[in-house]
Amino acid sequence: MLFFENRYNSHDLGLLILRVGIGIMFTIHGYPKLIGGPEKWVEIGSVMKSFGISASPVMWGLLAAVSEAIGGQLLAFGLFFRVACLLLLGTMLVATAMHLMNGDDFNGYSHALEAAFLFLGLLFAGPGKYSVDQMLFPEESELY
Repeated sequence: MLFFENRYNSHDLGLLILRVGIGIMFTIHGYPKLIGGPEKWVEIGSVMKSFGISASPVMWGLLAAVSEAIGGQLLAFGLFFRVACLLLLGTMLVATAMHLMNGDDFNGYSHALEAAFLFLGLLFAGPGKYSVDQMLFPEESELY
């Protein structure tokens, strides 16, 4: 049956669709945080107090906003893909922990946790051949 066959030749197309879709979504979620300025960044970065880090909430908030807004764009283009995945994974793990510490139920933290698993998987899978990374940093075997 065609539907149940492994189609490895469509693997890169699947990664492209996943990258672009998720990248756009995270850019849309992160952009308001990024343009929110220092007041918004302090609000977001204050979460780090829960982890015993009370210094520089502006920096932590800005890092989270950049991870989502700019990281989403990098994800979509497949540029510095694994760095973007790592930053987004960290942001989603902190978001998950924050929801858990607030006593939120599963619906409160499930989105962040799902996204963390997504970025962990993408970190291992890589951006695929339809990516800027592939153009800039081709694998050695493709150079010969």
